[in-house]
Amino acid sequence: MAEDLVLDTAIRDWVLIPLSIVMVLIGVLRYFVSKLMRSTQVPDGKIVKEGQVIVRARNLRAAANFIPPKSFRARRAYFSNEENGLLHVPKGQAQNPQAQMFSDPNMAMDMMKKNLSMIIPQTLTFAWVNFFFSGFVAAKIPFPLTQRFRSMLQNGIDLSTVDVSYVSSRSWYFLNLFGLRGLFSLILGEDNATDDAQRMMQMSGFGFDPTKNLGAEKDGLDIVQHEWALPKFEQRAEAVLRKLVS
Repeated sequence: MAEDLVLDTAIRDWVLIPLSIVMVLIGVLRYFVSKLMRSTQVPDGKIVKEGQVIVRARNLRAAANFIPPKSFRARRAYFSNEENGLLHVPKGQAQNPQAQMFSDPNMAMDMMKKNLSMIIPQTLTFAWVNFFFSGFVAAKIPFPLTQRFRSMLQNGIDLSTVDVSYVSSRSWYFLNLFGLRGLFSLILGEDNATDDAQRMMQMSGFGFDPTKNLGAEKDGLDIVQHEWALPKFEQRAEAVLRKLVS
């Protein structure tokens, strides 16, 4: 039988609220530090050109049926010609994105700065929480939970008789660390540097291969079935106007 605890208001005032405020302030500080440490890089002209070519090819696929068949075939040959098409990438020119990333010292430096701005504040904050706030029962969730949530919500408390809905101070730190994404999006904007989950996903993969995007867009443009949606449009418009006038 789980025991019910009476939470002291002093724990709320001196543990729960200060810990939440400090986590928000640290997240905002990390955002501005990461913004200051971010180096301004001139975008690669080749990457920008390939991106513009992909956008133009997608616009052609989207509006293919509103241009005459002859014009569409000419534009498709301009993009997907096997000799000099904009979307055609010779086999020898394909680059490894990981090798390209590690060959750029500025990109490697930016990755190291981002990792430092993420690891150092987390390490210091966790040491501070573990030293000053370890062992407190900080809050209670207002709905029942199963036993599977005990290890997540009661980190640092080895009491199996306590109800699962009680949250320890150490678990409250982790909940704030990974659960303040929405608040930071409202305060700092959608593109902020405090999203730890997204940053960990970015660390697991390195970049993308632009040649694959060009090849995929070329295949999509080759299989487009053109059906002109405006045959004899001028004659139809003239006939409608004659009916309206008469």
